[in-house]
Amino acid sequence: MAFLKVLAGISLGFPLLFAQLEPPPESPLSPREDAVEQLLSERESLEALEKAIVSARELGTPEQVILEARFLFHVDRAEDKEIAALLPQFLKQKDNFKLADSEIFGSVDDWLAVTEYVQAIASMQKGDKDAFKQHITEAFWLSPRQGAAFAPHIDRMRLMDAMRAVRVDFGKNYTDILSGKQVTLGNVLGDNKGLLLHFWSPWSRECEATLPDFFITADHLLSRGISVASVLPETSEKVTLDALKMLKGTEKRVPGVWIVDTKKSPISNKLRVQSVPAVVLISAEGKVLFNGHPTDDEFWRSLERLDPRVERPEMREEQ
Repeated sequence: MAFLKVLAGISLGFPLLFAQLEPPPESPLSPREDAVEQLLSERESLEALEKAIVSARELGTPEQVILEARFLFHVDRAEDKEIAALLPQFLKQKDNFKLADSEIFGSVDDWLAVTEYVQAIASMQKGDKDAFKQHITEAFWLSPRQGAAFAPHIDRMRLMDAMRAVRVDFGKNYTDILSGKQVTLGNVLGDNKGLLLHFWSPWSRECEATLPDFFITADHLLSRGISVASVLPETSEKVTLDALKMLKGTEKRVPGVWIVDTKKSPISNKLRVQSVPAVVLISAEGKVLFNGHPTDDEFWRSLERLDPRVERPEMREEQ
């Protein structure tokens, strides 16, 4: 078994499923062990992963280990669609799993739990709530210590279920941060096909860091007939003033409308926004089409379904 120094997937909640050991200095890795270590730690790109797979296969690495590597790669990148696509391989390997061949699993139950997890993700992608609940519950039962990895998907499914009953009130008044005037979401929507609500805060480091990227996204959506309103969930005077200072301090034109949520029946509560940044895509009829983080691939798929011309714009390079 190759000895791994880092398992990047841990950052998304998956604990170490194996003994984290390192080879003694006097025993360097064999070519095969080195190839497997590179395979399981590859996170640069899908192309780099495929290259690492070719090298590992040439040295006789079992297909089970290659499947484990693909799983870790997509988990670390939060690519649910790609994880779901691995389901046929997991089901094929389910009855042929060999603990002795595994590079990441410490028990057969850990392997079976991840197989159930992949089935749960596939069910979520199909919108099958009952199947999702069945598989994610079984995954918990088989490996409780991986619960931190399973929980976000349960929250996601519950949120999606709750949003089906929500209808947004387009006639409610909000205060425009930049002008101080009253505006309704109906005013913002106009004759457009949809409305994006962007929840943010000047006190969030992530919001501050990604604001230039959001400007790029907002400009692109506005050019495609999708309205954009950024909502400040906090209603205190201090945070509003800080928000105004941040917006006026930007060197770029501020796209869309920037409003403060209301103290009475805030829309952030109705849409269950618990952290920022968050985005909620709403149809012209007031239905919620997406609710989640702006980097979620499903967000962009929802935008494309609303308007096939929408393309994920290239963001600025990190400084």
